Amino acid sequence: MLYPLIKPLLFALDAEEAHETSLQLLNQFRYLMPKTRCLKPVKLMGLNFPNPVGLAAGMDKNGDYLPGLSKLGFGFIEVGTVTPRPQTGNLKPRLFRLSQYNSIINRMGFNNKGTDHLLAQLKDQPRDFVLGINIGKNLNTSVNNALVDYAEAFTSVYSSADYITINISSPNTPGLRGLQSEDALDQLLNGITEQRKKMQDKYGYNRSIALKVSPDLDPGAIRPIAELLLKHKIDALIATNTTLDRSLVKGHVLANEAGGLSGDALTLKSRDILVQFYQILQHDIPIISVGGISSAEEAKLRLELGAKLVQIYSGLIFQGSGLVRQIIKAV
Repeated sequence: MLYPLIKPLLFALDAEEAHETSLQLLNQFRYLMPKTRCLKPVKLMGLNFPNPVGLAAGMDKNGDYLPGLSKLGFGFIEVGTVTPRPQTGNLKPRLFRLSQYNSIINRMGFNNKGTDHLLAQLKDQPRDFVLGINIGKNLNTSVNNALVDYAEAFTSVYSSADYITINISSPNTPGLRGLQSEDALDQLLNGITEQRKKMQDKYGYNRSIALKVSPDLDPGAIRPIAELLLKHKIDALIATNTTLDRSLVKGHVLANEAGGLSGDALTLKSRDILVQFYQILQHDIPIISVGGISSAEEAKLRLELGAKLVQIYSGLIFQGSGLVRQIIKAV
């Protein structure tokens, strides 16, 4: 209920400064917050989700703010994108609010402190939510050698994650989306699933794998990706990442800023990709829907269209943490 009061103060700050400030305040004052947890259990990927509402990757890249975020009632939280080695990301400014459209443009560029830092943050930290770790490649690793970074990151986070997301759909790492092409994706998924077999032998347990895709896929790319998910026995699809399409924000002073667009301007594209994948995958591979979910009604619709879980990010920024409870109650 306090968010409407502090939102104008946060929005008076630079978008990235406001992002960091709000998360720091959340962590600092978490002891004053009542524990919010609505239980509507969902079993998926061999995991027990307390409820179907999750936090999308990007909000907490390094696992620095999990104590505070865990108080908001999420059934699952996805941290990252994390890369094997720390990197600073793109030059600032790199995060922009389009408040008229309840949307955001970001070109962060996988800025993160690396897997070692993330694992140190997770060590000995109790949690009552499902934890996903979203992994990517470092900028200075060529796309042709991307599997090296993904395999390294996968190996590093294997024992700390409940599931691991392969992010090949960010528009802010040059060439990354090329890994969604049929041949490149086949090789990548083959290498990652081979690495999973090695880790299963080492630890004696399985970690589920999710693949996160772009909303800008050509219609002809949907079926090949779906068939590769089935071929390599990937456990879930996350649809979608941010879009490069600016048609719904055309004319806005920030519309031509480079980066991925999220929020309400992404709603229709993300919803459409969900429908296309579900028509092929049905119940064989579960879909986690993310992108432009800023109301309980939209979340409910995504589940009706075939998603098993939903994730939010931009909606949280514009609507506040009450959105989590609203969605859980609605679904």
